[in-house]
Amino acid sequence: MATARAGVRRANLGLEEAVAEAEARYVAARPKSRAIFEQNLRAMPGGNTRTVLFFSPFPTVISEGRGARLLDVDGHEYVDWLGEYSAGLYGHSHPVILRAIREALEHGIALGGPNRFEGPLAAELCRRFPSLELVRFCNSGTEANLFAISAARAFTGRPAVMVFDYGYHGGVFYFTPGQDRINAPFPWVLAPFNDTAGTLALLEAHAGELAAVLIEPMQGGAGAICAEPAFLAALREACTRHGVCLIFDEVMTSRMSAGGLQARLGITPDMTSLGKYLGGGLSLAAFGGKAAIMAQFDPRRPGAVPHAGTFNNNVLAMAAGLAGLTEVATPEVLDAHFERGERLKARINDLAARRGVPFQCTGTGTILGLHCQGGPLRSGRDLAAQDPARRERLQRLLHYDLLERGHYLARRGYLTVSLPLSAEDEESFLAAIDEFLALRRHLLLD
Repeated sequence: MATARAGVRRANLGLEEAVAEAEARYVAARPKSRAIFEQNLRAMPGGNTRTVLFFSPFPTVISEGRGARLLDVDGHEYVDWLGEYSAGLYGHSHPVILRAIREALEHGIALGGPNRFEGPLAAELCRRFPSLELVRFCNSGTEANLFAISAARAFTGRPAVMVFDYGYHGGVFYFTPGQDRINAPFPWVLAPFNDTAGTLALLEAHAGELAAVLIEPMQGGAGAICAEPAFLAALREACTRHGVCLIFDEVMTSRMSAGGLQARLGITPDMTSLGKYLGGGLSLAAFGGKAAIMAQFDPRRPGAVPHAGTFNNNVLAMAAGLAGLTEVATPEVLDAHFERGERLKARINDLAARRGVPFQCTGTGTILGLHCQGGPLRSGRDLAAQDPARRERLQRLLHYDLLERGHYLARRGYLTVSLPLSAEDEESFLAAIDEFLALRRHLLLD
């Protein structure tokens, strides 16, 4: 594997000096990525059209993906641990997905009518997810959550929606402090994640105006921090008691079993939003739930709620998604994959324990988060309690070091396990993390 290694990293540097050295090495190894970034600045703010993919001083430009490998424009090869933020469950160019897309292409891609894939795909989702009695499709997780919220508001006749601090539900649903300026203007009730007493008090106080409680069973954007089962169970009971629609955002966590994290936890919401890998790597999402709620969208009914979207039944995405679910991501495969991720998390945490450093891996199953800090992490508030400048520098240093060893993941430490990753890939990744923990031990302990 050709990596971006260029010389020997010096030990015993101070944090700022170590980050500066690592960044200089990163820049020197990627002249073509830098040139493309500078060219893109002329047409796009920040040279970018998807904020999460940007990192300073400029992001690596990817030219190709094959299986669990990425190649950048400067010729460096990486093991792909980002997995397109969980959308890349099948890896790159999976033969089953490619076959389904090619076969669909031969029959036309913008047909202007129902197609032969949407019914079977909907039926498969309803078979898998405990909460889905009826389902409809859209184009992204953002849309899925927007429609789920709107459906709950129309069904209950109430305006407000409870969400949780540090949650993320799509491009107009940011709930990290200071990031909410572009949010859709719903009446929000912001509750503390994993704080049962505080959340239930707010729910009781606002029950008469709440249409829905929207929650991720694991907050992916906040560092792969799981909602505690007792917390979710308390929400389920309170929502039932007050007639509030409980919505699980399983855009990321739906891959945790055939029926998502809700099936694994045994807690069934009223509605569920899906996305990410659903289209086999193409744009596709879904929202669904109880028949009484979803029947509002039945166009045969007088006064039905409209649900528009030119590409809601995108032929290529539906063909790829159906093939992926029925031929690749079977219930048995997803259960085994979940356990694989749990073992990887345990091994990373064991490395940190043996090195005696404040470093940990959070998450569940095949979506994980690496954090350069110790102590319990029950919510984004625990992450924010650390000095933000120090945390950012340590995460940046981790990112640079892993990239240099040929492992690609998000700067914030977010990673996913895709199906084509091999045992050798895992061993190489663990060795790279262990090297980071050894080389940077003094900085983690500082």
